[in-house]
Amino acid sequence: MVVLGIETSCDDTSAAVVRDAHEVLSCVVASQDEVHAEYGGVVPELASRRHTESIVPVVEKALKDACLKVEDIDGVGVTVGPGLPGSLLVGIAFAKALAYAAEKPLLAVNHIKAHVHAIFLDGKTEGGPSFPFVALVVSGGHTSLFLVKDHLDFQSLGHTRDDAAGEAFDKVAKLLGLGYPGGVAIDRLAKEGNPQAVEFKRPYISKDNLEFSFSGLKTAVLNHLRSYGRLVTTKELRDIAASFQEAVVDVLTQKVLWAAEQTGVKDVVVCGGVACNSRLRERLKELEVEGGIKVHIPAPRYCSDNGAMVAAYACHLLEKGMVASMDVTAIPTFEE
Repeated sequence: MVVLGIETSCDDTSAAVVRDAHEVLSCVVASQDEVHAEYGGVVPELASRRHTESIVPVVEKALKDACLKVEDIDGVGVTVGPGLPGSLLVGIAFAKALAYAAEKPLLAVNHIKAHVHAIFLDGKTEGGPSFPFVALVVSGGHTSLFLVKDHLDFQSLGHTRDDAAGEAFDKVAKLLGLGYPGGVAIDRLAKEGNPQAVEFKRPYISKDNLEFSFSGLKTAVLNHLRSYGRLVTTKELRDIAASFQEAVVDVLTQKVLWAAEQTGVKDVVVCGGVACNSRLRERLKELEVEGGIKVHIPAPRYCSDNGAMVAAYACHLLEKGMVASMDVTAIPTFEE
């Protein structure tokens, strides 16, 4: 089973070809970081315009790299949500046209659930997580916990009530003048800072609640900066970045541990762009010893938005005959 996956939910245009939901034959990503850097975040209108320019060459290269033609694939998977409406529509319109012209099944993919399937790519079926497992999807726009019972069977455990973790990283990086993308900049700067220098309150909410909230933490950083009444020094900047990052990581790891305890599972998957954060990866390794669980993290190239995870999820949809109709459209808040 060979599926082409198309991803345009935010600011990366990506296409990939995957065989049997785990073997990546090709994966092409066109980044828009330079487009949005001067604004300190993604500008939806600019993102959709760049998707329109990139979608054709990206898909062509994905097929070429896989040494396949359109007629060789068994289906076309595309992200339909959640995401930015304008960005989603570019990918959906292209996928519809391609599927219709090539007479291939169209497969509507949930972006968040596709992130979880990144753990099975490139041979991750060996030594990978066993069902059921807890999955933390932590990215720029989403912070969600699931109990994953099977490839297409997800039980929601908790979501963010406001800012997602990745969104908080970007906003705090902008406050600190670090540029975009913010997560990478804070991760780099935090290595030189003291994570205990500033005591930012951890928004745990409660042990019985697996929801997330990072908006207050972002505001706490803003208030701390204002308390100086002057420009902060380089050392202070490093300490603030490290302290903020430590607070976010504390919340994420603690919620993962609570979710594993409440569900009684031993396998945990952490995926999404923020899963590339070096401090989070360190703490998750510590959590394996402290919590008696096994943590699985996809390869960094599959943590950020990519077409391979879309194609992998679409393979399972195709296997179950869950084909989308040609009137499918963007669902910005798609959950089920």
